[in-house]
Amino acid sequence: MKIVVCIKQVPDTKGGVEFNPDGTLNRAAMLTIMNPDDKAGLEAALRIKDQYDDVEVTVLTMGLPKAEEVLREAIAMGADKGILVTDRVLGGADTWATSTTIAGAIRNIDYDIIITGRQAIDGDTAQVGPQIAEHLGIPVISYAEEIEIDGKSVIVKRQYEDRYHKIKAEMPCLITALSELNEPRYMSPGGIFDAYDAEITVWGRADLKDVDDSNLGLNGSPTKIAKASDKVRKGAGEKVVPDSPEEAVSYIVGKLTEKHVI
Repeated sequence: MKIVVCIKQVPDTKGGVEFNPDGTLNRAAMLTIMNPDDKAGLEAALRIKDQYDDVEVTVLTMGLPKAEEVLREAIAMGADKGILVTDRVLGGADTWATSTTIAGAIRNIDYDIIITGRQAIDGDTAQVGPQIAEHLGIPVISYAEEIEIDGKSVIVKRQYEDRYHKIKAEMPCLITALSELNEPRYMSPGGIFDAYDAEITVWGRADLKDVDDSNLGLNGSPTKIAKASDKVRKGAGEKVVPDSPEEAVSYIVGKLTEKHVI
């Protein structure tokens, strides 16, 4: 079985973010981490590898050359191969251009399951995974809480509001993972040595299959940024001045009850 896990190197928002003049993130200037939902998807793939023989896990990312770091982290956790898709013409891509690029790369490799995170913390759109599936013409199951293999099919417990769906799909298919799916493992000492020596496959625009230039990079992105800022103005909110501590407690309890917190 061959599993492809799409991961993304995202800004560590605790260290702040910077923007380019065109409104896109200045990724080269920021501290980065592996996107949490993607890390949970990687862990799900590695658990399948632990459970079954002859499972190969390939991690794929699109980004700057420094995104090689996140691939090596994934290999240190237990992935077998890493593929970096990087090219200047791919810069500034929105979800449409990103999914087009990733699908073009995936068409070059064999896969039974593709796993992506539900969404990236630097965009929060939850669009790229389903769009990749649409480009490739395969089923997609989103918001996975549990994943199990059943012969040539997968059975996924899918989060749905206050309950869940249980969905079965034949392979090949794409699954988007929630960060709540599992607790990702740490890199092992042996895995770190392996990752340091691992050869990362690097692909550019010329290696993408069945994609058109008009759908790539900033120029191929239908989403246009009107304004970007790392400072969000908050409203004043509701101000209440109780006459006594008892009245304050009653007011707070009432609000919590109204919001179904208690």
